[in-house]
Amino acid sequence: MTKYRCTICDYIYDPAAGDPGSGVAPGTAFEELPSDWVCPLCGADMSCFEPA
Repeated sequence: MTKYRCTICDYIYDPAAGDPGSGVAPGTAFEELPSDWVCPLCGADMSCFEPA
Protein backbone atom coordinates (compact mmCIF):
# COMPACT_ATOMS: atom_id res chain seq x y z
CA MET A 1 0.00 0.00 0.00
CA THR A 2 1.14 3.50 -0.83
CA LYS A 3 2.15 5.98 1.85
CA TYR A 4 0.86 9.54 1.56
CA ARG A 5 2.55 12.79 2.64
CA CYS A 6 0.84 15.91 3.94
CA THR A 7 2.04 18.80 1.78
CA ILE A 8 1.53 21.22 4.69
CA CYS A 9 3.51 19.58 7.51
CA ASP A 10 5.18 16.51 5.90
CA TYR A 11 3.27 13.99 8.07
CA ILE A 12 3.39 10.57 6.43
CA TYR A 13 0.24 8.45 6.52
CA ASP A 14 1.40 4.84 6.53
CA PRO A 15 -1.45 2.42 5.79
CA ALA A 16 0.40 -0.37 7.62
CA ALA A 17 0.22 1.67 10.84
CA GLY A 18 -3.14 3.40 10.28
CA ASP A 19 -4.00 6.27 12.60
CA PRO A 20 -5.13 4.69 15.89
CA GLY A 21 -5.47 8.11 17.53
CA SER A 22 -8.22 8.91 15.02
CA GLY A 23 -9.81 5.46 15.12
CA VAL A 24 -8.23 4.26 11.85
CA ALA A 25 -7.13 0.64 12.08
CA PRO A 26 -3.77 -0.58 10.76
CA GLY A 27 -4.10 -1.85 7.20
CA THR A 28 -6.47 0.95 6.11
CA ALA A 29 -5.54 2.27 2.66
CA PHE A 30 -5.53 6.05 2.21
CA GLU A 31 -8.41 5.72 -0.26
CA GLU A 32 -10.47 3.96 2.44
CA LEU A 33 -10.07 6.67 5.10
CA PRO A 34 -13.29 8.36 6.25
CA SER A 35 -14.07 11.46 4.17
CA ASP A 36 -13.77 13.65 7.27
CA TRP A 37 -10.30 12.36 8.23
CA VAL A 38 -7.70 15.11 8.66
CA CYS A 39 -3.95 15.17 9.22
CA PRO A 40 -3.36 14.35 12.90
CA LEU A 41 -0.52 16.89 13.11
CA CYS A 42 -1.83 19.99 11.34
CA GLY A 43 -5.51 19.32 10.63
CA ALA A 44 -5.20 19.56 6.82
CA ASP A 45 -7.86 17.70 4.87
CA MET A 46 -7.16 14.78 2.56
CA SER A 47 -6.82 17.01 -0.51
CA CYS A 48 -3.49 18.23 0.94
CA PHE A 49 -1.93 14.76 0.68
CA GLU A 50 0.11 13.29 -2.16
CA PRO A 51 1.74 9.89 -2.67
CA ALA A 52 5.00 9.74 -0.75
